[in-house]
Amino acid sequence: MIQTPHFKVGESFTIQKHVTEADTALNYGSGQLENLLATPSLVAMMIEASARLLDQQLPEGYITVGKSVHADHEKPTTLGETVTVKVTINEATDSMVKLSMEAFDEVGQIGTGEHVRFVVNKRSLLGRANKREEALENHDY
Repeated sequence: MIQTPHFKVGESFTIQKHVTEADTALNYGSGQLENLLATPSLVAMMIEASARLLDQQLPEGYITVGKSVHADHEKPTTLGETVTVKVTINEATDSMVKLSMEAFDEVGQIGTGEHVRFVVNKRSLLGRANKREEALENHDY
């Protein structure tokens, strides 16, 4: 069994991003909202911040993967604004971490959420994925 770090409850990590055209709802299938931040883009930022907080603490060959995410995108943010996402560890075991997520634009809070990630051996995970791919190719499902 790997000796994983003891993630500290209350530890947090923050990232910022300017909203570009690639982040808008238009690129996520919402054709009438070409100048607003898309919910999937906000969720991706939340997940990125979570992974960056945790993965930097793991030994080589280990990563975290998402199990579940719940996000509420509460307010619109326009093209060109800066979004700040802060994630905080709420609970942690040897292999599981629960995080809270908050998002703000230049006016105020725009979203909240919860995210659960698990520590895994990257090589082992890829091996299991390859077996599933082989089963698909061989119609072994």
